[in-house]
Amino acid sequence: MLKHHCKSSSTDKKSLASAIELNYKEKEEFVSSVFLGLKVCFSFLAIVSLIKIGYSSKVRLTRLREIKDSYLYEKARFDGLSSRFDDLISFEGEQRFMKDQDQLISRDIIRVIWR
Repeated sequence: MLKHHCKSSSTDKKSLASAIELNYKEKEEFVSSVFLGLKVCFSFLAIVSLIKIGYSSKVRLTRLREIKDSYLYEKARFDGLSSRFDDLISFEGEQRFMKDQDQLISRDIIRVIWR
């Protein structure tokens, strides 16, 4: 009977060891699948974030181009008006201004020039 008990004890140990090993492998597979899921989620999040950053950068660059174009237009307009103002203040600038006004006012309108 001692032999049978020894055999039974060794079989129990082997079955317990194999059960522990199977349980360990199942846990390892579960943890691996959870980490794989996390990696996929983080990769998806990174891709979406990169797309959003790219789109907002494109919008920002478009706005900056519009502001630059508007600035250059206003600067050219300012330069033109500034040179006209300088011409007005320069020697005989008043006469040039009056000549410019003659071109801007149509001939059939009565004009009054105060001196």
